[in-house]
Amino acid sequence: MAEAAAPAVDEPHPSRPPDETDLPAAAAEAPASTFAIYRALARAQVRAQASYRVSFALDLVSNVVFLGADLLTVLVVFQQVPVLAGFSLAEALLVFGLSSLAFSLADLAVGNIERMKHYVRTGLLDAVLIRPLGVLSQLVVLDIGLRRLGRVATGVAMLAFAANRAGVQATPANLLLLVIAPLAGAVFFGAVFVATATVAFWWVESGELSAALTYGGRDFTAYPMTIYGGWFRHLLAFGLGFGLVAYYPALILLDRPDPIGGPWWLGWCGPVLALAAAGVATLVWRTGVRHYRSTGS
Repeated sequence: MAEAAAPAVDEPHPSRPPDETDLPAAAAEAPASTFAIYRALARAQVRAQASYRVSFALDLVSNVVFLGADLLTVLVVFQQVPVLAGFSLAEALLVFGLSSLAFSLADLAVGNIERMKHYVRTGLLDAVLIRPLGVLSQLVVLDIGLRRLGRVATGVAMLAFAANRAGVQATPANLLLLVIAPLAGAVFFGAVFVATATVAFWWVESGELSAALTYGGRDFTAYPMTIYGGWFRHLLAFGLGFGLVAYYPALILLDRPDPIGGPWWLGWCGPVLALAAAGVATLVWRTGVRHYRSTGS
């Protein structure tokens, strides 16, 4: 009895390269890169926030108002004294502008990491840990604070205004420093955000400690360092490095010596401080993730 003939299989012609119809659908699609996944998550967050236009606009305005309130505090102080610790209003505004822009950029990038205690307590961190993606990157894109863009834009405008009022010369070195200083300060503040939030891996109720170093550090850098004295100034300015964020760059831009005797080149040390802080924050974060134990919730 003759065997049934096998069904004919269409083979591609030797002279014709196989097209996508010759390949399984799974093989035709290249695997998504890690960056593409993060980009998709970020886009989802952007669409979700932009869909509520009134709420988004109110959040945007409120962030500008909060920064305006900080500026108002500086203006109120100078209503009482014409010079603060050797600095005029225009010079103090330059320090304030450098500090506020640096902090606003860091807050925009990684500010939501301060909710770490919420992620740990609710068990959301456990869900993040089992995904084949970076833990920190996932937490950052969970809540991209587009509402903080208003604060960043206000910080840029304020820095430009303060530099003009303070008579900063538009030399190549000064223009470079006006760009480098806020970016380096943003990396430094971002490292402080991450390092202090990591404490929640061991101590869930660590929000006060994080706020003391992040927002306390912001307030410290917003004024000329000469208004502080003794061990407090040495600890925060030199021990923790907050003095290199805005005060020393401002001295270079103003072309004036440091009243407390610091060398001029400290104003260019912001990038070195930022790299060192980022390295410490990375080490602390990896240690926290490695030793984390689930809350069981």
